[in-house]
Amino acid sequence: MSAGQAELLPVDDALALLLAQADAEPIHAHEIVAASEAEGRVLGETLAAGLDLPPWPNSAMDGYALRHADLVGGPLPVSQKIFAGMQPDSLKPGTCARIFTGAPLPDGADTVEMQENVAVLEDGRVRFSEPLRHGQNVRPQGGEVRRGDPVLAAGTRLGPIELGLVASLGLTELKVVRRVRVALLSTGDELVEAGQTLAPGQIYNSNRVLLRHWLERLGCTVIDLGVLPDDLQKIRDCLDSLADVDLILSSGGVSVGEADFLGQVLREEGEPTLWKLAIKPGKPLTCGRYRGIPLLGLPGNPASTLVTFGILGRPYLLRRMGVVEVEPLGFAVAAGFAWPKPGKRREYLRARIEQGKAQLYANQSSSVLRSAAWAQGLVVVPEHARFEEGEPVRFIPFSELIG
Repeated sequence: MSAGQAELLPVDDALALLLAQADAEPIHAHEIVAASEAEGRVLGETLAAGLDLPPWPNSAMDGYALRHADLVGGPLPVSQKIFAGMQPDSLKPGTCARIFTGAPLPDGADTVEMQENVAVLEDGRVRFSEPLRHGQNVRPQGGEVRRGDPVLAAGTRLGPIELGLVASLGLTELKVVRRVRVALLSTGDELVEAGQTLAPGQIYNSNRVLLRHWLERLGCTVIDLGVLPDDLQKIRDCLDSLADVDLILSSGGVSVGEADFLGQVLREEGEPTLWKLAIKPGKPLTCGRYRGIPLLGLPGNPASTLVTFGILGRPYLLRRMGVVEVEPLGFAVAAGFAWPKPGKRREYLRARIEQGKAQLYANQSSSVLRSAAWAQGLVVVPEHARFEEGEPVRFIPFSELIG
């Protein structure tokens, strides 16, 4: 599954290769969790309704429930009042019932008129002034879903809406895909953790923090290996200690450079493939295995890490969990800038929308993470594209990538 090094691998081809690998190694194990703890998890089986929704016919309005056939006469007396949560009596023939939104219809009633169209007479009877359609303003039993109907497919990521639907079915437990276990690491003697004192030539490690929180949002279990020193034996010992891991994820140090010690260990003990991608930022990316464990090596510059994980790593992990639709949604927005010179790589530009147009952060360097903190998402510029200001471009909000 190697890519020729003479040409840059298109982003779509790289994604297809990664998703094919994910499809070949899905996470089969499931676990039962409380529905209240299932936020962000992936449903492990298709969920079928155990009851009708709604479980009985109910009123969609505050008004009066009646038998449609009784409209041929004059005003109708009110025989009962029905609030939500009550069990009504059967409707007496020739009468109507005062009813409120969500309350069950009494047996014998088939239509509801909203209170605004009803005149209440002095003797308490009500007159219906507007023509009524049979079944009007009634939510029929099973109108939303019937018992046994599939309501959520296996592979669905569970968010507030899905869990609200689960609650409406009265469920308290769900079968979900077990969490993907990701070993996360950085390498390099130049990296220092926040809170430590910087020595000459050192920088604070931002990529590991970015990826750890991102992985946790995706529902992964993170085995945080910290920063590995530029020491071949220590790197080898650390990797050899890994057990029950689904993915090794690194940022930086996996290429073929003289100082890429992790890359040397992977070449000696694993099966790495270095892809040169037609993407900017983030051209170098390593994909392969280390002693049977899948690995993904992201480029080390912060913006490159962000883009390659968002566009390639995130979909790969979601597919491992069984999610089918894994690519982020985007939408067209007018460009607030011109792009006169086409490039050979697909570019992901950090941008925000101001007054209806996508505006770019001034410094698009791959080393500048502040650009992403300022931005609301990424503008996608296809390979060989050129356009004028005001023409449509695709915008992917970070809300589609980070969650």
